[in-house]
Amino acid sequence: MFGVLANAPINSPHLRKSGSRPVVFDIDGEAGNGVEEGFLQTDANGVKSFVPPLNTVAIMPSPLMLWRFKVLLFFVWVIICCKVGWDSVMRMSVDLRDLFLYEAFLYYNPLLLVTMMVWFWGVNLWVFAQANVGYAKIFDLNQDHLTHREIWKCATWMTIVVPTSMTAYLYLYSHGEVSLAASQPVLLYIAVLMILIFPFDIFYLSPRYYLLRTLWRIVLPLQAISFPDFFLADILTSMAKVFSDLERSVCRMVHRQVATIAWFEADSVCGSHSIAIPLVLVLPYVFRLFQCLRQYKDTGEKTTLFNALKYSTAVPVIFLSALKYHVFPDRWTNFYRPLWLLSAVLNSLYSFYWDVTRDWDLSCFTRIFKFSRPHLCTYLFYGRKWVYFCVIGSNLILRCTWTYKLSAHLRHNYLTVFAITALEIFRRFQWAFFRVENEWNKLNSRSGLQLSSNDMSNEESKLLASSEHHNI
Repeated sequence: MFGVLANAPINSPHLRKSGSRPVVFDIDGEAGNGVEEGFLQTDANGVKSFVPPLNTVAIMPSPLMLWRFKVLLFFVWVIICCKVGWDSVMRMSVDLRDLFLYEAFLYYNPLLLVTMMVWFWGVNLWVFAQANVGYAKIFDLNQDHLTHREIWKCATWMTIVVPTSMTAYLYLYSHGEVSLAASQPVLLYIAVLMILIFPFDIFYLSPRYYLLRTLWRIVLPLQAISFPDFFLADILTSMAKVFSDLERSVCRMVHRQVATIAWFEADSVCGSHSIAIPLVLVLPYVFRLFQCLRQYKDTGEKTTLFNALKYSTAVPVIFLSALKYHVFPDRWTNFYRPLWLLSAVLNSLYSFYWDVTRDWDLSCFTRIFKFSRPHLCTYLFYGRKWVYFCVIGSNLILRCTWTYKLSAHLRHNYLTVFAITALEIFRRFQWAFFRVENEWNKLNSRSGLQLSSNDMSNEESKLLASSEHHNI
């Protein structure tokens, strides 16, 4: 038999008042059945509720305590990685240090940039959810789509795994374990690939296959282009440098050049003068160009042709820059370099114009000065004019600096290129807010028109019915 107490007041610091008679209940009709003690408390309405025993509550830590513990572990991990990495780099000779860091950076900066994009996408989804923007409807997502919390969870694991692998790479190489060091980026890339294509229902199977299907439709636009198709394709254009570095990294892994400095020879298979570099850089723009042509075939809208022209302006920037390694220096300085500068300015200004007037629907910046049709998203996100001025100005600046990344002859400044690529990812992050807002407005306007047309048809049917009634 168990004794559980009843009639304990809610605000009392004691389990029961002095002199109150405890009520005894049978639990499963026998004593010692392993059920721990608890007590019942009655609220003002006479409803009894079971309160878990105090020792059970004391054992379970609070969510805030768990979160603080995780943050503490994260900072300890950051300190350990920084300490081990710094000591490993300091063990190398001065001549070897910069070259090796360049190589290590080449293998890991693509995944670091992808991690940054995942973090930003989680922020996008969080803001959409706060503003009640139906992004699941816009992107045609299933019920089991990833929320911002799950996106951040994936980004957290990526933030931990990628720097840990890089730290192990530096430590093993500096301590003479070259073969083990060379295996670190290879194992990391294989693990990422296996997680993406893993066919079993773990690691978010449905969202992973949704991403892979969308990527397949981008590569082969054999069907009508949906909003998720060209939205993701636009994001891929901002990550062209990531794909270029991935190509060089995989090339070195295939030819067993990891953890060596022989690959710095310009004419080697995976050297800096390889024609594969501009080809990979231009691929995202070619995919987006084909999407625009497919949209013109399906819809007949001429604006899609102008959009295709925008993406075609990136091709001269990439290939004119790559010509520096294949022509005489005087020829490059006197002829090709001015052409490269002209094409870069044209691409930047055209892309800026299209972002503001088409993707964001800010024609002549009218929405900065007058919100003719205010909506929920406008008031929550962009209700202040200075937000528009800041975003438009930063978009113009970052569009111009993005040309630096597209230039193959400037890629030896790897830290600068990495910073500019990170800024381009940030530009795409803020671009996503306005692009999704514009699409959400279009969906709401179309649904509003449908509702109004339905109301009009109902009114017409009522009028016809009333007229027939009078005629009778």
